[in-house]
Amino acid sequence: MGDSALKKALITGITGQDGSYLTEFLLGKGYEVHGIIRRSSNFNTQRLEHIYVDPHNSGARMKLHYGDLTDASALRKWIDSICPDEVYNLGAQSHVGVSFENPDYTADVVATGALRLLEAVRTHIMTTGRQVKYYQAGSSEMYGATPPPQDESTVFHPRSPYAVSKVAAHWYTVNYREAYGLFACNGILFNHESPRRGENFVTRKITRAVGRIKIGLQKKLFLGNLKASRDWGFAGDYVEAMWLMLQQENPDDYVVATEDSHTVEEFLEEAFGYVNLNWKNHVEIDPRYFRPAEVDNLRGSAAKAKEVLGWAPKVSFKQLVVMMVDSDLEKAKREKVLADNGYIDSHQQP
Repeated sequence: MGDSALKKALITGITGQDGSYLTEFLLGKGYEVHGIIRRSSNFNTQRLEHIYVDPHNSGARMKLHYGDLTDASALRKWIDSICPDEVYNLGAQSHVGVSFENPDYTADVVATGALRLLEAVRTHIMTTGRQVKYYQAGSSEMYGATPPPQDESTVFHPRSPYAVSKVAAHWYTVNYREAYGLFACNGILFNHESPRRGENFVTRKITRAVGRIKIGLQKKLFLGNLKASRDWGFAGDYVEAMWLMLQQENPDDYVVATEDSHTVEEFLEEAFGYVNLNWKNHVEIDPRYFRPAEVDNLRGSAAKAKEVLGWAPKVSFKQLVVMMVDSDLEKAKREKVLADNGYIDSHQQP
């Protein structure tokens, strides 16, 4: 298989949790993977380090390019020069809580960002006649206040600027599919976690604290609404569903979920219990983590993805928690060695 036959994928948000798992998955399928990363004075490619090959190496099949979802000309330039077969839009300001504090930035990146990328794909197809398939990362947050179970026909009722922006991106994608015949799919993914989840997301915040508390680097964990219930799956399972959507004959929208939901409190029970600690001795409620509008209960119905894509989650809730706690326990042990030898100050946490 010569280089010309390599399938090419372009991923926005490649440095994120999903971007790193999708990159691994696509490299395993023999793709050449291009990622768009934002310019920052600090390197933000930690999640890709284990698969990074220097571009001077002729065997490098992952390439990174500077760009931004707020920069239409850069998006168009990269699509024209890379000529991808598949475009995965995973880039976002994806933190619900932060979206209340930075609403217009969130809308610009998440909603208008998707529109800029769709337009870049559309104009590229129009000028080259090439076939390019587009994947839009949707979110269960789009359902917001609508009671579960939620499937593809459930009405959206978003409860945060992030969720509203994702709803706009969803409908832009549908509109480009219907207006221009774009092969464009929406994957409505319910919460998906992993050891690579950002540390300010509740699941990872909990497992990081469990590791640090067990090792003696931390005593308290501050959280908000413990009654919120989520359908939590493993990110590594979910990226396969994204790829499968783009391998179908026709573009469509799919819910990706485990169909099983748990409260934050149950996550605490599972995570602290796994290392023989009682979470009630360590967790305190901080009102600042309550949101102006809460989303109480998300649980997906993934019957369509099972039937059409043949997709099903492999990792259970219990396995996911164990995987994350094990990883963060190791991380805490390494931190402890550094702290004991004076290389880091371990008292940043309460």
